[in-house]
Amino acid sequence: MADKNLHGGHRARLKARYLAEGLDGFEKHNILEMLLFYSIPQRDTNPIAHELLNKFGTIKGVFEASFDELCTVDGVSEHTATMIKFIADLWGEVAGEVDTSVRYDSLNKIAKLMIKRYLGISVETVFLVLFDNSWHIIDIVKLCEGSVNQVRMDTRKLIEITLRKNASMVLLTHNHPNGDAIPSNEDMITTQEVAHIFKTIHVDFLEHLLIAGNKYEPLLSKTESVFWQHAQKDGFYE
Repeated sequence: MADKNLHGGHRARLKARYLAEGLDGFEKHNILEMLLFYSIPQRDTNPIAHELLNKFGTIKGVFEASFDELCTVDGVSEHTATMIKFIADLWGEVAGEVDTSVRYDSLNKIAKLMIKRYLGISVETVFLVLFDNSWHIIDIVKLCEGSVNQVRMDTRKLIEITLRKNASMVLLTHNHPNGDAIPSNEDMITTQEVAHIFKTIHVDFLEHLLIAGNKYEPLLSKTESVFWQHAQKDGFYE
């Protein structure tokens, strides 16, 4: 009973501190410790928080870990691992939410948006970004999880989504979860094949962006990129 009261008092103090001060001054393990309160109601979560940081290095690393990797940490149940992955996915949705009033008329604007969308995603994932003819984003559609090469295998899906959304321009993105922003030969081949697909249906293929952590790499050359040509004409290429 004494241990229960001790943990209860500590939890109450930590919550009150957060409500009064936000996360300012919180140690990384305290942040995780408090989060774990909500999936582990009757156990000291401090050691578990430390173990998560020891294993994955940072809070970002914890949220980017796979479900199976999280479950290898002592004290992390499937319930807790599910909560962590849900929060990571939820943050990606919120951070990458599109402001429909914004003209995404530069690579930097689009890249910053998509870097946020990839937060917490620990597997290679391909998105199709669809634009109207005024550089407003209509939608961002996840095409697949796994190698970008899978996109080449499903050209019908690419065309169906684009026509259904009535998009005038499209942009492809995929990530390298290991943080390596160097495209593979297969990445480059896929870029050319996808560009050809959209040319056949008279939709501008703006770019294929490789996202790696906080970095991005455009895979079309400037002479090939319709995005670059449009941007040069309107004077806002970045």
